[in-house]
Amino acid sequence: MTSTPDPPRSTDRIVEVDGDVVRRPAHAWTPTVHAYLRHLRSKGLDCVPEPLDLTAVTETVSHLPGASGRDGWFAQHPVEGLRSAARLLRRIHDASLGWEPPAGAVWAAQPVPGDDLVMCHGDPGPWNVVWDGHEAVGLIDWDFLHPAPRLDDVAYALRWFAPARSDELALEWHHFPVVPDRASRIRAFLEAYGDLPAFDQAEAIAARMEATIAHGTALAEAGIEPQRTWLAEGHFAEEAAEARWVRDHRDLLG
Repeated sequence: MTSTPDPPRSTDRIVEVDGDVVRRPAHAWTPTVHAYLRHLRSKGLDCVPEPLDLTAVTETVSHLPGASGRDGWFAQHPVEGLRSAARLLRRIHDASLGWEPPAGAVWAAQPVPGDDLVMCHGDPGPWNVVWDGHEAVGLIDWDFLHPAPRLDDVAYALRWFAPARSDELALEWHHFPVVPDRASRIRAFLEAYGDLPAFDQAEAIAARMEATIAHGTALAEAGIEPQRTWLAEGHFAEEAAEARWVRDHRDLLG
């Protein structure tokens, strides 16, 4: 039986990189994440961290060499970067097929029922991709691992890779030199991912955003940080406005 627990109430999110290893706070779902990462590694995927150790408070995984975080915004500007990220996501999704979660598996994010279920990363933005130049070579930070249709991850990624956001945010937040052709970038991502049925792209992106808002709001109302601060500062209201923007500007998204 699987379960989704209340996340810890600690604000301690210190991540330490020490040479070839990374130490991060452990949570109730970390054993499930480690079991899945071991599965991927057994399939020959060295694009995800290798679990090395786990205590009640700390997980230790291998450090994937390359650029991530803020550097991810620039690495995915060229279409070849965007395409490589889509191919990486597809490769990982395909490798999840046939994996049986351990008894008593715990998920930080709510499993999503549907067809063509895979194990979804839950947060596949450019910042969680590891880059070698403009090539996506790894995917890190697996806390929101959960079973869901492929589109759950794809729609989340499209919001950030297109980006499905205003001109102002595309320039100032994503650092594009000019406003990108979002529809063209979405087509490139979907073509590189491959073999997805036709779907309403704007609606899928907006609905995935609203699911993220609902999850974040629930965490905030349970007193979890940083979501509690985000709610108090109006972050989720801003996110809801962005979801409306996606629906109102579907003509820009293909």
